[in-house]
Amino acid sequence: MFDIGWSELVLIGVVALIVLGPKELPGVLRMVGQWVGKARRMAADFQGQFQEAMREAEMADVKKSFDDVKNAAHDFTGGNLLTNAQQQVEEAIKLDTSRTETPPATPAPEARPAAATSATPATETMPAPEVKTEAKTEAKAS
Repeated sequence: MFDIGWSELVLIGVVALIVLGPKELPGVLRMVGQWVGKARRMAADFQGQFQEAMREAEMADVKKSFDDVKNAAHDFTGGNLLTNAQQQVEEAIKLDTSRTETPPATPAPEARPAAATSATPATETMPAPEVKTEAKTEAKAS
């Protein structure tokens, strides 16, 4: 991380031996070692917490993806498709019945002058249906 080679460490050691002296150097090295140990533990703790947060974030993403797939699968189940189709048919029937219940507005018939009024209402006469009998069919055949 700091890119310190062996030659730099030897130089630092020689300067420390000259400045501090041989009597205090072991205590100072022990104290520096403790600081380095604390720094490493703090870095490892931070790295562990960071990795745990990353795992939780990945877990949340995986859970979200799983829930999305689960919801999509639930939407495509057979029962749900049938209920959707049933609801669509019911809505179509409701629309159809609402159209037949409210007939379209027709213009009012024009007023015609009454030509002749009679006591009996006028009815249209329809021609009588042709009735086939066996005698008629035999007569036609001979």
